[in-house]
Formats: sequence, structure tokens, C-alpha cells
Amino acid sequence: MVNEDPNQQERDDTPAPESSLREDPSVSAHPSVSIHPSVSVQPSSSAHPSALAQPSGLTQPCGSSPEDLSVIKVSKRRWAVVLVFSCYSMCNAFQWIQYGAINNIFMHFYGVSAFAIDWLSMCYMLTYIPLLLPVAWLLEKFGLRTIALTGSALNCLGAWVKLGSLRPHLFPVTVLGQVICSVAQVFILGMPSRLASVWFGANEVSTACSVAVFGNQLGIAIGFLVPPVLVPNIKDRDKLAYHISIMFYIIGGVATLLFILVIIVFKEKPKHPPSRAQSLSYALASTDASYLSSIVRLFKNLNFVLLVITYGLNAGAFYALSTLLNRMVILHYPGEEVNAGRIGLTIVIAGMLGAVISGIWLDRSKTYKETTLVVYIMTLVGMVVYTLTLNLGHLWVVFITAGTMGFFMTGYLPLGFEFAVELTYPESEGMSSGLLNVSAQVFGIIFTISQGQIIDNYGTMPGNIFLCVFLTLGAALTAFIRADLRRQKANKETPENKLQEEEEEGSNISKVPTAISENHV
Repeated sequence: MVNEDPNQQERDDTPAPESSLREDPSVSAHPSVSIHPSVSVQPSSSAHPSALAQPSGLTQPCGSSPEDLSVIKVSKRRWAVVLVFSCYSMCNAFQWIQYGAINNIFMHFYGVSAFAIDWLSMCYMLTYIPLLLPVAWLLEKFGLRTIALTGSALNCLGAWVKLGSLRPHLFPVTVLGQVICSVAQVFILGMPSRLASVWFGANEVSTACSVAVFGNQLGIAIGFLVPPVLVPNIKDRDKLAYHISIMFYIIGGVATLLFILVIIVFKEKPKHPPSRAQSLSYALASTDASYLSSIVRLFKNLNFVLLVITYGLNAGAFYALSTLLNRMVILHYPGEEVNAGRIGLTIVIAGMLGAVISGIWLDRSKTYKETTLVVYIMTLVGMVVYTLTLNLGHLWVVFITAGTMGFFMTGYLPLGFEFAVELTYPESEGMSSGLLNVSAQVFGIIFTISQGQIIDNYGTMPGNIFLCVFLTLGAALTAFIRADLRRQKANKETPENKLQEEEEEGSNISKVPTAISENHV
């Protein structure tokens, strides 16, 4: 790294050799000067490339010296970190859907309406919206480890609070526990893309992001499968309380174990940046970064705004479908609570497979726009087929069509995260992912309430057609997104190519050392 001030070189009458610029990768480690219009660079920085390495103006990563930034190396710990995150994300997602999976049973136990039970799922969506910016600020201020500890601790606390709600008149206590878990979710949902960028190399980030999202989807899958098995549909409330307590104790124990694992395994960041793009993001981090200005820049990015809308439409449809699935299946197949859970499991398991395949495909092809559009269109096709086959009276047909829809619908979720990071680099991954999730929560609440009312008044088919209309709109808007892959541009630039481009363009960066040498001559 360049550690000397070029002004000091002038004062000491020591010429700056041109060869040193060619050999030093830090000179070209800042392509944002030419390819990232969203980054504000002072004129002095463009005139003196070495100024970009000055610690006084930039924030270096904790525990990393300036020399560490010149070494690109992946850490062996990275897979352990992402797996632990994936597991406690799974635990939190299970708690989101555990009530909706057996909606009718909890209605009977607590003596409340279906809409009240729906709110136990929708509170996850509601709390995320006002808490996004505070948690995004905490993520940038205190880092990944602090956010991971807070999220897993709140998830554990909420699980144990629910154990105090094992009487029919204690519905407010279970609401409190669920709200605590919903706050924990705010510390979880925005982390996959940030975690992947900080810990994984350029050819692994999409796969790692898929693994991180995989845990959340697995939790939803288990949430569909396990509650109908542990809590049978019986009339005796005392026996019902016993079965519910088993489920609550299991999830409380798992949440506690995962909190301990986070304390032991989870670290803030690796010693060396795993990719050139991550090294650049360290160097470009400003000590006075403004979240308001970051949001303004993001919303000036038309491609990102379109992605926010389309992602929200797709994810919101998935949230509504997951929340109301038990109600829809029971209407057409009475007494099939277990199979309703298995259909939900099929949707999510197929989506997990789709997410992993999508992540691997993105790492190999880098075709973000094309892949996203194809998956979105297939989501719409799957939703239409599911809508037309739900009321045929054959459960095996519903399993097939629901699985096909889930493969694309939930497989789309990590695609949206990674596409957003590409479109907004070098902005914070936590901020871009957070805004995607806010859109998903807003549309999720709107779709869940609206589709629930349509189902109650007109039936399941009009309710599903309602979602198909908005998925059609999302697919059309996705076609207008331009694939401005900024992170890929940063990773592809090499020191030699960068210096050659600067010489050809006659940039100030290449002229400054030459001018100094001529003056001394």
C-alpha cells in the first residue's frame, strides 16, 4: 500500500517513480472514481491516488491494517459463519409460520378470529418497516457480530416468552412473544447479502447468499411440517395446551443452543478482504456516511427502484400465500391440516432447491437480469397453474403444482438480494437488502389482508387471481430493469488494465507523478 503523502515527496525533493505506481495495486484499487457515479470523490483524491489510502479520511476495517487491504484471501471460517447464521434464521422463520400452519387449531384454543391469528404472522411484516433504518444504522455502526448476537438473543427471548401463554385467556402473552421474535427478524433479513460480501470471494457470493437465505426458507418449511404433527386437532383444551407446550419447549431449546453457537462461532469479518470489490468497499467507507444521503442515492437509481417494486410484489405474494395456505386447503379438503402443512413444506423445499440452483448459476454466468426475468415469468406461470388446480379435488395434483410454483417463487428471493447489490454497489448491502425487505413487508401486509377478505367473501380462486394480476405487473416491470452490474465491473478491473486506461485517457492520476518528475528534472 502507498503510505507516503505525495506532498511530502515534493517537500523532500524525492521524485515519485512511475514504476511504483505500476507495481502497487492500491493505486488501481479504486475504480469507483470512473465507474461509480454515486460515489462522491473530492478533486484532490482524483489528482493524488495515494490519498485514497490515507487513514485520516477513510475508515479501515477493525483489526485490519492498511497492508491487509492489498491481500485478497478467503477465510476458512466463512462457511461456519454462514451456516450458524442460516440456522438461527431458520429458527426465527419457523416461529413466523408456526401459528399460520395450524390456524384453525389456535383459533379454537385461544377463542379468537382467523384475522387475529393472521396478525401473528403479519406482525413480522409490520415491525420491519419502522425498524429498518435504526437496525441498518446499527449494522454499519457496530458490525455483523453485534447484529447477529442481538438478533439471536431476541429470537431466543421471544421463544421463551411464548411458554407463558399456555392458557386460552393468555393470547396477549403469545402476541408479545411473537412481537419480540418479529423484532429479531429485523436483525436477520437484511444480512444475507452483507454476510456473503464480507466473507466470500467474488465467485462465491451468490452461492453464499443463497445458503444464507436457504436457512430462512428451511425454517418456513419446518414451520409448515412440524406444528400439524406436534399439535393435533382435538377439542380438549387442556390436552391441546400440553401439545402446544411441547412445540414451544422444543423451539425454546433450539433457539438457546443457537444463541450460544453465535457467541462462539460468529466473528465480525475475516482478516483479509475476500474480493477486490470488498477491499474497495472498505477503502471507500466514509467516517461521516449519511444514511439519508445513501437512501437518496438509492432512490435516484431507477433500476434499483424498479427492483424494489418487483421484489416486493413477488415476496409479498409469497408471504400472503404462506399465511393463508392452511385456510385455503382446509376449505377444499376439510380435515387435512397435516397435508396442508405438507403442501407448504413442498412449496418451500422446492424453493430452496431453486434458490441454490439460482445462486450457483449466477456465480457461473453473471446473467442477473436474464435469470431474474425468467424466474419471475415462471413464478407467474406456476401461480396460474396452482390457481386452476387447487379446487379439482385431487391433493396429489396440488402437491405437484404448488411445488412447481414454489421452485420459482421462493427461488427468486436470493436473486433479488444479489441483483440489488450489483445495481447499487458500493452502497451498503444492508441498506439495499433492507429496502427490498420493506417493500416485501408492505406488499405482504396488503396482499394478506386483501386476499384473506377475498377468500372469505368470494372463495379461493378469486383470491389467487388477485395475486396473479400483481405478479404479471412485476414480471412486466422486471423487463425494464437495465443490468448495470457495478460490483462485477469492480471485480473485473485489474491494476494493469486500470493504469493502461488512465494513460490512454490522459487522466490526472497518471499525470501527477510525471509532472513531479519533470519539475525535479
